[in-house]
Amino acid sequence: MGDSPSVEPRRVVLLTGPSGCGKSRLARASGLPVLNLDDFYKDGDDPTLPVDEDLGIADWDDPRSWDGARAVAALEALLRDGAVEVPVYDIAHDRATSHREFSLGGARTLVAEGIFAAEVVGACRERGLLADALVVRRAPWKNFLRRLARDLAERRKGPAVLVRRGLALMREEPAVVARQVALGCRACSAEETLRTLRSYA
Repeated sequence: MGDSPSVEPRRVVLLTGPSGCGKSRLARASGLPVLNLDDFYKDGDDPTLPVDEDLGIADWDDPRSWDGARAVAALEALLRDGAVEVPVYDIAHDRATSHREFSLGGARTLVAEGIFAAEVVGACRERGLLADALVVRRAPWKNFLRRLARDLAERRKGPAVLVRRGLALMREEPAVVARQVALGCRACSAEETLRTLRSYA
């Protein structure tokens, strides 16, 4: 059921940043409902999925590996109705393995976080869905260590692949952040990000 005209409209804060920068932790600490946009990756057998030729696996850091149109449609339905069905993606199996209902539970603002959140800033702004857009900026070497520890613990891929991928991401990180800023995000430290998110709670 949608909002009546007298009710403050629901809005989304898009939160992005390089893999391993801590955006998921910051989103959870905000006190807001959190939607994981990484669940909108394409399945591994999708013919449009880009491949990392050096590693021989899907290039999960290429925006083309992600279904931005589907993510925006889900956000639009969620902010209109207060709940929506979303996929649950298993990166170890390269596909969505189930679906779940995501509900705002009465909240007027949510955080939608993921490495490609900046890709939909324009679409969310055009649809009147956007409250804010932030990119977490941290030292690349810190992100490398955090990302490697996480990916090893979750057994996302083999250790050699994870190290090679992590070193490549560390080199590319300044350009990634610059792109996210160019797409409409504000670059913030972890402390600034958490403070801003909590201001919407």
